[in-house]
Amino acid sequence: MQDISLSRRSLLSRSATGAAAAGMAASGFATAAAGAPVAGAARAPLVIDEQGSFAAGGSIVTSPGTVDHYAQGTTGQTLHGDHAYIFYQKPVGAKPLPLVFWHGIGQFSKTWETTPDGREGFQNIFLRRKHSVYLIDQPRRGRAGRTTQAAPISTTPDDQRWFDTFRVGVWPDYNPGVQFSRDPEALNQYFRQMSPSTGPFDLKITSDAIVALFDRIGPGVLVTHSHSGGLGWQTAMHNHNVHGIVSFEPGSNFAFPPGELPAPIASSSGPIEPIEAPLEEFRMLTRIPILIVYGDFIPAKPDPNPGADGWRARLEMARLWRDAVNRHGGDVTVIHLPEIGIHGNTHFPFSDLNNIAVADVMSAFLTRKKLG
Repeated sequence: MQDISLSRRSLLSRSATGAAAAGMAASGFATAAAGAPVAGAARAPLVIDEQGSFAAGGSIVTSPGTVDHYAQGTTGQTLHGDHAYIFYQKPVGAKPLPLVFWHGIGQFSKTWETTPDGREGFQNIFLRRKHSVYLIDQPRRGRAGRTTQAAPISTTPDDQRWFDTFRVGVWPDYNPGVQFSRDPEALNQYFRQMSPSTGPFDLKITSDAIVALFDRIGPGVLVTHSHSGGLGWQTAMHNHNVHGIVSFEPGSNFAFPPGELPAPIASSSGPIEPIEAPLEEFRMLTRIPILIVYGDFIPAKPDPNPGADGWRARLEMARLWRDAVNRHGGDVTVIHLPEIGIHGNTHFPFSDLNNIAVADVMSAFLTRKKLG
């Protein structure tokens, strides 16, 4: 493993309560007895120098014919869709490289905002640490819902499946020691941050929109979660402005060069399969530092619970992918948080009760790799 000092020595000294206390003091948080920031507690003002929003990427569909202003038909008219929606904030005295946050499956930019129990999420935490922050709603999701291809939106009840898959627990029971509030309103807010796709998923359309984003803003660090992990590799393989990646629990589309694809990894939720990338594109991943972070409650061996076992297979694939990139001269580190003394995290470590400690892990990486 690369950067053993980062993942063991330096991070272990910063983990758990030590890291949380240091991070909360630096960020102006008041703390509860358990060491978590108090929602709504007094803190230093957050001073923003600039904020705004824009669309990135996208498609244009044109209907045949000529626009008829009187018939009010569709002939000759256009539809602008398939773009990403971007909201950004730049703090006073911002560091040179912005952080670009990309949500996971069934989510939108709310992922990075206020936590379900009302504390500051990574959006504000890293603004306080003087990083400019860009939040993505990917094409056909959230505020980027305008799509050029229709798809049905499911109304099938599925909250409890996500409770299990996101490793909060096995419904209705919470995992012992889980870093998730037991307040019923927190769970209500958690379920309400789910968001449907308005059109079919298209890997190229989705990653091309974020390539267009980096074309517009220039160099930055991409921060992904879950499904966007694999999309992040695609973005970095097609844009030199991605100077580093932090990926929380990437779940799919691990890209390997020809002849080096490992066998699919079986799990009770289905196999995790690698994808092949042309060698030239794959080598783009070897030029940047990459940190991959997984939380707790991931079984060490095959488990009949599909909600947890899928993550065992994904963590195993992530380690194989790390080894492949590093064999080609890359710089990938995989951190399993319990192994460095940070326990109780769900699939959303950045919004869990100990998210300051998790933010400190990310900040240590950014500092060490001269990314912020």
